[in-house]
Amino acid sequence: MNRTKRLWRYPITRLITMAAVLVMLLGFAGYTSRTTTHAAGNNACQLDSAQGNIKHVIYVQFDNVHFMRDNPHVPSDLEQMPNLLNFMTNNGVLLSNHHTPLIAHTATDILTSLTGVYGDRHGVPISNSFRYFNPDGTSNPGVSFAYWTSPLFDPSSPPVQTDTTFNMLTASGQNAPAPWVPYTRAGCNVGSVATANTILENTSIDIPTVFGANSPEAQEVKNNPGQAFADFVGIGIHCAQNNAICSPSNTGKSDLLPDEPGGYTGFNGLFGHKYVAPIISPNGPLKDLNGNVIQDPQGHVGFPGFDGMSAAVSLSYVAAMQEHGVPVTYSYISDAHDAHPSGPAYGPGQAGYVQALKSYDNAFGSFFKRLQSDGINKSNSLFVFTADEGDHFVGGQPSPAGCNGVTTPCTYSQIGELNANMAGLLATEQGVTTPFKAHSDSAPTVYITGNPARDNQTITRPFERAVGKLTAVNPMTGNTDTLTKYLADPVEMKLLHMITADPARTPTLTMFADPNYFLFAGAPNCSTPCVTQQAGFAWNHGDVSPDINTTWLGIVGPGIRAQGVNSSVWSDHTDIRPTMMELLGLRDDYSHDGRVLFEVMKDSALPKVIRQNRAFFTQLAQVYKQINACVGKLGLATLAVSTKALESGSSSDDSTYTKLENQLISINNQRDALAAQMIALLEGSEFNGQPFSDHQTQQLIAQGQALLKSV
Repeated sequence: MNRTKRLWRYPITRLITMAAVLVMLLGFAGYTSRTTTHAAGNNACQLDSAQGNIKHVIYVQFDNVHFMRDNPHVPSDLEQMPNLLNFMTNNGVLLSNHHTPLIAHTATDILTSLTGVYGDRHGVPISNSFRYFNPDGTSNPGVSFAYWTSPLFDPSSPPVQTDTTFNMLTASGQNAPAPWVPYTRAGCNVGSVATANTILENTSIDIPTVFGANSPEAQEVKNNPGQAFADFVGIGIHCAQNNAICSPSNTGKSDLLPDEPGGYTGFNGLFGHKYVAPIISPNGPLKDLNGNVIQDPQGHVGFPGFDGMSAAVSLSYVAAMQEHGVPVTYSYISDAHDAHPSGPAYGPGQAGYVQALKSYDNAFGSFFKRLQSDGINKSNSLFVFTADEGDHFVGGQPSPAGCNGVTTPCTYSQIGELNANMAGLLATEQGVTTPFKAHSDSAPTVYITGNPARDNQTITRPFERAVGKLTAVNPMTGNTDTLTKYLADPVEMKLLHMITADPARTPTLTMFADPNYFLFAGAPNCSTPCVTQQAGFAWNHGDVSPDINTTWLGIVGPGIRAQGVNSSVWSDHTDIRPTMMELLGLRDDYSHDGRVLFEVMKDSALPKVIRQNRAFFTQLAQVYKQINACVGKLGLATLAVSTKALESGSSSDDSTYTKLENQLISINNQRDALAAQMIALLEGSEFNGQPFSDHQTQQLIAQGQALLKSV
């Protein structure tokens, strides 16, 4: 609660005196604007937490900030941010056994966290870009970041787009339900600070989608593209129905969601810093927590770019929104291990990295103090913090030996990912010149020209065997490395929740490579070296590797047990959404792939049926996660089987491939049917308090355990 609103609890004589003091300190205009907008926002917002005491929601998602150490001598990112780490561990819980979906990249990870479903149900399982097949068998690029209702974003120039399905796509081919809807239907305005696809991501396709192709905003894009990006991209508010903040007089636009279950009419949004800043900073330009006017590196006042979202910038937007009638905020903070905006990459303990983390720590210290002075704290607010994914550092040993970065800076003579030309290596090592394109990555998705069937014996199968045999001489060590760790074709990708309702987006295969390498499809030769070290990038992700797929989740607020660091609960990003909905007393119009993390919740925040049967629900939930999560036991086991299948056989005998693929298809069918029963039982009890049968639960647990043992 804002401290100026709390004045109304004082006797009128004291109120007059204190109001006069505040006018002198703050200026009359600032005082009145903060009071009226904040009060209006909170009175309208009707969250329905168990005890009725949650009035604010503050969700923060980092890009690549780590809880675990990347070097045993160097404190981890969170250890170097004690203001945040202590806030979580002293007041709530930090889950350190938390996981990503696949592919583990920013867009997929954040969208999975926001929705509680995997990429096959929100439409973006491959990121941060992908490709799609054209009708003639060629493929075009697609970008994973586009506004929620935009069509697939193909940045080709000149335009040659052949696929105009929604970027955010359900399993039935409709526009995916939007994550702000339960809040706005409850009367709560929702602020979005650089959070994937909930704001405009670009000025190419998102401007005409939201404002119209002939709008003044579209004209600004043509006349002044740099300022237009700062004005309209990255920042937004989705308003409750008929809320004045998003009125047409404030340049509010209809918040259109064409396929939202139950309909969604009469709601408006503000899109862009240009329209949001006057609401949340009515007395002048919005400043970051260090007092600097927020602007991009070219001096355009407004959104500073996604790589410019330092903690001081992002948290300033959050605080200002919370103070001006926007009690629910979702925000994104850039990584600290790169020198933004243009690099280079830092290694653990390197001076620039340590300095960035120190600035982040200072920003969180200022942020928590500011919120406390506004009356926003752990007693009346739900705080959620997480990171999209972990990283794999690619570099040599630091110098001096044993440096910790904090008192003794580390330096690196070798640093940077190893870039490998797949096409060149295939041609020079094995004579394979099959034409293909790839989404360049440490987990590249491959699109063979012509879009041949997965079991095509003259094109696809020889290509897959060849990819499985790829090697490269490591420039750092001189050793010959096997590049392929895992292979997945559409059969396994379906099991890993990577196949969408749009068949044009389905790759021929996904290669999960040695995480030191970043692969691309270049020329089919090595006239220029096929393997080089790229110093500009040193932190790989997307791949299947514990340091990438293991991340963390912190939750503080009413209904959360003070557990400190909890490493016993296995969770992933799909669990964030249902847990938040349960704590807030809200409902989505769809079932989740994740489950409520009731192990970290107080009894008072849970339905009676779960309180009385915690042991049963815990066991069922744990088995459910291991059969359904992308990097659960079943996912990793079947990925190993898929790799064996795709690498097996010859032109004369491919029986092992056929046998193993059929097994995977059967396992997938069993898993889907069993997981559907499990989540129906879990969500029925979690959200509706439905009773359950002990016998049914025990049967489901036994079937899940048997399925895990069968692989």
